[in-house]
Amino acid sequence: MDKEAGPSTTRTQRHKCSGCYKQFKRKEHLIEHMKISYHSFHQPRCLVCQKHCQSFESVREHLRGLFGKSSCSEIFSDRGCNLCLKVFDSANALNEHQEMCLRSAPVPLGAKIMPSIESHPNISGVIGETSNGKGQRAVAMDCEMVGGGLDGSLDICARVCLVDEDENLIFHAYVKPQMPVTNYRYEVTGLTEDHLTDAMPLDEVKNKISEVLYNGESIGRARLDGGDARLLVGHSLLHDLECLRMSYPGHLLRDTAKYRPLMKTNLVSHSLKYLTKTYLGYVIQSGVHDPYEDCVSVMRLYKRMRAQDHQMKGVVSVYAGCGFDSIKSKELEKMTPDELYAVSMSNYQCWCLDLIKESSICI
Repeated sequence: MDKEAGPSTTRTQRHKCSGCYKQFKRKEHLIEHMKISYHSFHQPRCLVCQKHCQSFESVREHLRGLFGKSSCSEIFSDRGCNLCLKVFDSANALNEHQEMCLRSAPVPLGAKIMPSIESHPNISGVIGETSNGKGQRAVAMDCEMVGGGLDGSLDICARVCLVDEDENLIFHAYVKPQMPVTNYRYEVTGLTEDHLTDAMPLDEVKNKISEVLYNGESIGRARLDGGDARLLVGHSLLHDLECLRMSYPGHLLRDTAKYRPLMKTNLVSHSLKYLTKTYLGYVIQSGVHDPYEDCVSVMRLYKRMRAQDHQMKGVVSVYAGCGFDSIKSKELEKMTPDELYAVSMSNYQCWCLDLIKESSICI
């Protein structure tokens, strides 16, 4: 392991952050840094030296950027996976892993005119007693928009698709526009007037989607703790829901455009096309945008993030995971860098917790 990850021993290193290895002359400066850095074992990190970063983009810069750490870059170039950023013991182990990590692009539905498809009674995925805080089954959704208004800039939902965790198509429909379409955006959507002539009314589409998402659960219970309602996965989900004139509880949304580890260092969203190429290894949206292809891609991204194995450093502390606000300044001053790290909590809900049975686990 890199020397940076070891304990602080010298006077100049005794105030070194155990998460990102920044060094501070005064203890109070380290404490203030820890309060705003939100380091935790859920945070993306270099798997060579264990340095924590704000996003996977920062990890990539650390491993492969012009100003990255050379010792980590050398090891990663020999035994690291460019997609998931894991590091392996040998080149053979890396090759075996890459065969599974690199995904092939899903077969698009295309823009042929077809009747609506509905098969949600057989949704597959993680099955658990959701009312007890166990894993919930997820559904991915994507919408394609045509343009309305004088200049065609108003987004109107014209096509919607849902898939389950095993990439089965569970709902697909063309949506009857609520206002005149002035731009079908054919180069992107592949849609024409013929696709929407006999399309499903928006209210019926909303009812079908709600049946899938709420899964028989009451709206009140879903808003409270989820109950048996499903997690909704997508990219820029609030925009899709707005165009569908729908709402869904925020704690049940899993948005690849807003998930901090997948965002740029300055907290600006990446495109789904970029995320798919970078983390899954294939290209989408090279021509017409296909909703099934996009649904499968966001589901794969979600499952990859959810499957991360995050483990706490072996620091025992009565304050572990409690947050800095609950501890007096004098107590913080007495803590070692490792103990301060144990206190620190993430500022986002890590998706790996979707598979954790105990819903009360500290983050």
